[in-house]
Amino acid sequence: MNPEVVTVRCKSCTTPLQVPAGGKRLCACGTWVAAPLAPTEAPPIVIPVQDATPPVKPELPPESIPAAGQAPPATTWPKIEGDLSSIERLNEGYRRITKELNKIIVGQTEVIEQLLIAVFAKGHCLLVGVPGLAKTLMIRTLSDALNLSFSRIQFTPDLMPSDITGTEVLQEDKATGQRVFKFLHGPIFSNVILADEINRTPPKTQAALLEAMQEKQVTVGGNRHKLPEPFFVLATQNPIEQEGTYPLPEAQQDRFMFNVLVDYPSEEEEFRIVEMTTATHSAKLDRILSAADILEMQEIVRKVPVAPYVIRYAMKFARLTRKEKGEVPDFIKEYVTWGAGPRASQNLVLGAKARAVLHGRYYVSCEDIREVAIPVLRHRIITNFNAEAEGIKPETIIRRLADIIPRDPNEEALARGKASA
Repeated sequence: MNPEVVTVRCKSCTTPLQVPAGGKRLCACGTWVAAPLAPTEAPPIVIPVQDATPPVKPELPPESIPAAGQAPPATTWPKIEGDLSSIERLNEGYRRITKELNKIIVGQTEVIEQLLIAVFAKGHCLLVGVPGLAKTLMIRTLSDALNLSFSRIQFTPDLMPSDITGTEVLQEDKATGQRVFKFLHGPIFSNVILADEINRTPPKTQAALLEAMQEKQVTVGGNRHKLPEPFFVLATQNPIEQEGTYPLPEAQQDRFMFNVLVDYPSEEEEFRIVEMTTATHSAKLDRILSAADILEMQEIVRKVPVAPYVIRYAMKFARLTRKEKGEVPDFIKEYVTWGAGPRASQNLVLGAKARAVLHGRYYVSCEDIREVAIPVLRHRIITNFNAEAEGIKPETIIRRLADIIPRDPNEEALARGKASA
């Protein structure tokens, strides 16, 4: 007997969907649409469906559906139902991780979300904030909640590259009596690395992180040593104390996916912090995920389809910061010395993918691009003296770009549908 489907309108965007009777289907706006069971005496509009057609086919974004007469693209259709299940699990894990972190960390909701986006997008973060804002505690708590190994490296002027990567030592083999070189792993061989005050060590030592961050390996004595996966570098930097520091070169700053600003807590949050830390508060942290779970979910993020107009929207953010190329706004010519490179466009799309998945969606919108634009571009836009004199920061430039970049009609139509629902 052929399955029956009924026409049901989405409550969020009013889009009509064909849903199997008694089943559910994912709308393009991210809302699950359920259909009631068909009554036996007066069934609703019934459309015969081939037996080979699965009873429930998840809804993809409208722009990813092939036109009539075209073959479907080579996407993740064979595993999409499994991917959607993984996305639901990741969304649930995101809520649970946030709940666990809130047992110890007060506030900083936006910072926590940006850190988790970077984790599932295989990126690294540079945290900028004054001392005492729980940057180290936040990173350690995050690694505990994710059940990952953790290492803290305090960067100092006398820190050497071998102190980070490890070194080879000459040891005598007790069995043979011969002397052989043995590699002793450095603290970089962990899943989560806290590079505390990274700008307090010379460039030679800072450069030791470059290969590890990009290639996920270190080379010592001509031998390559793979780093454990997942691998995530979180570096901290104090923005107010610059005496005796070594500013990060642009090449190394570009390796960080996000530049995360850790700001002061609100009055109510500070009250809770003082109340918790001056009492006998001791929270038990539950471990939510494992390294294998994170690796699986990182692959799910990479599989999320992105419409071409969303990719071009992300590219405009990066390309409009390059005053040497094409038509750019006048305020870019006036305030910007160097703009963002192609890696910014890549990280905008990856960050938007991870954000969409964390919020339970299998598609990316321009809103996701706008939400990750500031942490992605903040450290990639180099302002000039005019901007410094007038107090214009990179964040101001990014917000002005978001205001002038036109939105795609597809997203505007979807937004109107949600508003009218």
